[in-house]
Amino acid sequence: MPEPTHLIAGTCTTTFDGTGRDRRQHGEVLVIVKPDGTTLVHDAAGYQPVAWLTRPESVTVGTDTVTAVDGDERLSVELHETHVRGQYPTTDAGVPVGDCDCGAQLIRARGAVSCPGCGDRYGLPAGAAVVDETCSECGLPRVRVERGKTFVVCLDRHCESLDDRVRAAFDREWDCPDCGADLRVLRRGGLILGCDRYPDCETGFAFPEGVHDGACACGLPAFESSSGHRCLDAGCEAGG
Repeated sequence: MPEPTHLIAGTCTTTFDGTGRDRRQHGEVLVIVKPDGTTLVHDAAGYQPVAWLTRPESVTVGTDTVTAVDGDERLSVELHETHVRGQYPTTDAGVPVGDCDCGAQLIRARGAVSCPGCGDRYGLPAGAAVVDETCSECGLPRVRVERGKTFVVCLDRHCESLDDRVRAAFDREWDCPDCGADLRVLRRGGLILGCDRYPDCETGFAFPEGVHDGACACGLPAFESSSGHRCLDAGCEAGG
């Protein structure tokens, strides 16, 4: 689970220094320190904080002060009288996509599916869509991903590997345009098609989103993606 959010309501003096926004304010305010360190000071008016520092380098929440520092910027809150103070659990908020085996509801947000209940988190491949079916092995939702073909796999890549499915379909399917050796399906951060003669030949291409659709004028495979028809080589002047 993520770190808790600090919440303080009380009489405070707020001082912000740096980048030409120097100001000092006093009043009954709400101070929020999020798990990523983002520090916000809200007064009674509107939705925008009167002072804030987003994801600072350091945050210190003390008995009488809250201090956030990021480079030359410094946000200091002096707590004169505290009405409410506590630490509370917070999680990502997103679109419900199914149930976790802990009994809580899974949500999709920020390129991942996570569980607010137990904290489990599953990264989503780029362009993936969660479908209305569950894995027969683990019960998690399944996702639809286009990588040369349309694959439907378990959300948990350790349960059902998208890499293995793509590799079975396209490993050695095409030739390296520079040396003629096989292009292999590899994971190097993301899925790539890399020359089998590496490191003697360093040719490689990110495996694009979309479905294989014929050949580009340059001879490399082409793909139909959400952004249109494209060559395997994103820099190809023939354009797929």
